[in-house]
Amino acid sequence: MKTLYVPLDTAAIAMGADALAGAFRDEAARRGIALRVVRNGSRGMHWLEPLVEVQTPAGRVAYGPVSLADVPSVLEAACADGADHPLCHGPTDDIPFLRTQERLTFARVGVIDPLSIPDYEAHGGFAGLRRALAMAPADIVAEVSDSGLRGRGGAAFPTGIKWRTVLDTPAPRKFIVCNADEGDSGTFSDRMLMEGDPLSLIEGMAIAGLAVGASCGYLYVRSEYPQAEAVLAAALALARQGGWLGENIQDSGLSFDIELRRGAGAYICGEETALLDSLEGRRGMVRAKPPLPAVRGLFGCPTVINNVISLATVPIILARGAAHYRDFGMGKSRGSLPFQIAGNIRRGGLVEKAFGLTLRELLFDYGGGSASGRPLRAVQVGGPLGAYLPESQWDTPLDYEAFIGISAMLGHGGVVAFDDTVDMAAMAEYAMEFCAIESCGKCTPCRIGSVRGTEVIGKIRRDEAREEQAALLRELCDTMVAGSLCALGGMTPYPVLSALEHFPEDFGLARVPAAAQTA
Repeated sequence: MKTLYVPLDTAAIAMGADALAGAFRDEAARRGIALRVVRNGSRGMHWLEPLVEVQTPAGRVAYGPVSLADVPSVLEAACADGADHPLCHGPTDDIPFLRTQERLTFARVGVIDPLSIPDYEAHGGFAGLRRALAMAPADIVAEVSDSGLRGRGGAAFPTGIKWRTVLDTPAPRKFIVCNADEGDSGTFSDRMLMEGDPLSLIEGMAIAGLAVGASCGYLYVRSEYPQAEAVLAAALALARQGGWLGENIQDSGLSFDIELRRGAGAYICGEETALLDSLEGRRGMVRAKPPLPAVRGLFGCPTVINNVISLATVPIILARGAAHYRDFGMGKSRGSLPFQIAGNIRRGGLVEKAFGLTLRELLFDYGGGSASGRPLRAVQVGGPLGAYLPESQWDTPLDYEAFIGISAMLGHGGVVAFDDTVDMAAMAEYAMEFCAIESCGKCTPCRIGSVRGTEVIGKIRRDEAREEQAALLRELCDTMVAGSLCALGGMTPYPVLSALEHFPEDFGLARVPAAAQTA
């Protein structure tokens, strides 16, 4: 029997993967060929979707992008153990985009059947949870702390410190909350992980529960991710059936279960305290801190809130030890980050690499430069609140501290590229508009500042006292940074100020010499 892999990933489905899987089954039946079609996750090479892989004695061979018209000829090639074909890319693991990646969190994504526990276990799944079941909670927390893992949702707060706080806070009930409300532009790693390896997220949440003494977890999924929600629901049922969730996990005497909740469809609910309000059945509004959620979170109880990638990384740390993970990366940025390349780029997709490569390497060695063929001019890193970086900063290492040094952030690892036709004044105005639309309205700097900021940029673009309005805009941004309750208002000035600083000509302003800026 031949085995074909056709992704069930949202990006692949958008390109026709569901119909393609059915067409392969129908064509095989018509020819009397015994064929098994496995719906796997995406390998992250989005320009090749739908990517079809055939299992051969020498490993998997990739074909893509495959259309319905290609089904007969690709099936023939598959039956000939991955024979040559115009759409053939050779052994999947040898494709240059994949060959030099360092896949730790994404090691199984695109490789396994995401809804098969035997396949998951055959590729190292549940090894971390098995080890955690035999450890004291404090030792689990110490392992995560020693690994150097920091929150992959954007804030980069040390995961071990957050877990330690919840563990050390006495309370009759504690909770684990997974923030899967991935809403930043140009980001899709959470979605890919949930669709391609959902059991790793479930395993990570269970380990977190054991570490802090929580018996209940909530998985808050973005409402625009129906495919991820469906895959997660099926994976949760399988985990319960297999004894990996629920009462008495693997006869250990320990219990942990997870409830799946659909997000409220608001960007602000990606902020951890607004997410808690939403989970509690209220409108998502940012809470003042302190108290921190780790002390008083969901329903007033100590709560661990981590994003998908943070929690899905925990199993490999427990399975292979803190030192294994810590050996990747640089400085205080340990391990790897799944970078997502989008925008005007030839080869968009997901690249998991250890911290330390440069933005230029990511854009050209992996992304292949602009899709338009024109020179790249600006890159936004870290979602809609991230700074716009000019070419002079593309050699900065992708590292949390290095990016702070240039008034930027890595955030969730989203990278959106723009060629030289982009109007950076329009992009700055969009950033303010985005904040005005998505603000929860609780604090004045964000609620009012974003509206006034949009108006001021509009005046600059219309040449209404540009220099005076630019000075006013900078003062307004200072107020938003210093006075906003959360990162939405506090970081909206990042794209605005970076556009003003690096691309003043788009605002009709004179470029200030570097020496004058220093003075």
